[in-house]
Amino acid sequence: MILYLHGFRSSPASLKARLLTDYFAAHGRAAEFVCPQLPASPAQAINLLLRIIDQYVDQHSAQKLCLIGSSLGGFYATYLAEKNNCKAVLINPAVTPPRDLEKYVGVTTAYHSDEVFEFKSEYVEELRQFAISKISHPERYFLLAATGDEVLDWREMVAHYPSAKQHIIQGSDHGISEFADYLNLVVAFCDAA
Repeated sequence: MILYLHGFRSSPASLKARLLTDYFAAHGRAAEFVCPQLPASPAQAINLLLRIIDQYVDQHSAQKLCLIGSSLGGFYATYLAEKNNCKAVLINPAVTPPRDLEKYVGVTTAYHSDEVFEFKSEYVEELRQFAISKISHPERYFLLAATGDEVLDWREMVAHYPSAKQHIIQGSDHGISEFADYLNLVVAFCDAA
């Protein structure tokens, strides 16, 4: 199973999620790809993801699970990969979201709809409980980071995933708008034994 975790204010309607959905469908692998809408609460998001993962691992193996996380989804993917001993692709991942998301406390809207939601101050505290200070098995991680990320610092990402496979894109942006160019790299990492 490939489990995609979208970022803050994002959704399964994001460019990366749609490209991955289309890719797996075109290759006859639609049943392998899962991309849930994540709740605003980090604790609720992790609980939802753990239920999905537990159900899969009960029938298969954690070695056949690969997480793909973008931005805040990369932070979640790191926590879940450490907890489940599985692989993770991290796309411009948030490294310190308690610090970075504090300024978003309040009512806001999602990027791909007009849906209004509240990011509560207690969510910042929830994020702290999922922080991984050091990854245990760098070979299970693939970092895809863009130097042109206007939201997060790519150097923090590189430092947080030492010895992991890394592909640093010169330029680009936080969403990696040319993500289609990297689909094969991402899927190859997920598929590697």
